[in-house]
Amino acid sequence: MDTGDHDITAPQETFSDDSATAANAGNGRRPTMKQVAALAGVSLATVSRVVNGGPSVRADLAARVHEAVELLGYRHNQTASSLRRADRLSASIGLIFEDVANPFFSAVHRGVEEVARDRGVLTFAGSSDERPERERELAESFSARRVDGLIIAPASTDHSYLQRDRAAGVALVFVDRPASFVDADVVLTDNAGGARAAVSHLIDHGHRRIAFLGDRPDLHTATERLRGYRDALARHGIREEALLIRTAHASPYALTRELLLVEDPPTALFTSQNLITIDAVRAIHDMHMQREVALVGFDDVALADVVQPGLTVIAQDPTALGRTAAELLFSRLDGYLGPSRRVVHPTTLIARGSGELAPRGGS
Repeated sequence: MDTGDHDITAPQETFSDDSATAANAGNGRRPTMKQVAALAGVSLATVSRVVNGGPSVRADLAARVHEAVELLGYRHNQTASSLRRADRLSASIGLIFEDVANPFFSAVHRGVEEVARDRGVLTFAGSSDERPERERELAESFSARRVDGLIIAPASTDHSYLQRDRAAGVALVFVDRPASFVDADVVLTDNAGGARAAVSHLIDHGHRRIAFLGDRPDLHTATERLRGYRDALARHGIREEALLIRTAHASPYALTRELLLVEDPPTALFTSQNLITIDAVRAIHDMHMQREVALVGFDDVALADVVQPGLTVIAQDPTALGRTAAELLFSRLDGYLGPSRRVVHPTTLIARGSGELAPRGGS
């Protein structure tokens, strides 16, 4: 119980809009804890205990503090508070993704948020735009704001710059792609297995000329999905053709049209990333070939069951990736000091029609 003489003998005050205005003085600055204490007629220590959830405070005093907080519009400065805490935790984490507008990473963010919210932790997210210098800039900015941990979908090929932050107590987890030159926890999708399942599905429906439309070849996800594509062809005794393996991230719509207009075009497409899939589907529909060219995409996309035929996809669970990444991060913050962990989530093939089309002229 709080039994300081100042608090016990402080006269009961009647609050009004005028008193709140006077306390804040209309100076355009954020209300301070000192102003809350003056308005409530209690000590600064009592206000600190109430807003920080510290040792118990008499119910009537706590009520007065809460009323003053409400009247003044006071907001607790969590960053300043963290500097005084013994554990130095700020109750915030930073997320660095390729593009926070990409539906995949939006879902990863949601998964992280679900876990963080239960612990009263805020999440801050930024887009690296696949630029290593931007990734590093964001990491340094978040660390300067004393976040407790970072969850990163890597753009850089060298993450040794994070060693200093980790030595300072910042927890690290990588998601969707592994880190380079730093040993850290990572959460991945079975990219090669998913791609193998996609291409095998097309082969099972009679296709032999299957094009691969890939993302940037320096990305872990892109190389793993290409590996799965090649594995599937090899397992079924199908010769790989360089003409059918394309890097499509820059102009997937134009590349799809180009592939379908060659003399001996592919009868099926495996589009290895959600944004590539969307543009490829648009191109196929614009060419009125949606009933002639089979397609399986990696990643589910919005309205995949609305287009005709419905879009067959290899679905990841990005929300689960985010939840797992957050759980690994918080286990580090809770004191886990063991070796780095690698968690791989499986994929699911969802057949909706586009991947079940037979080759033109086939049965």
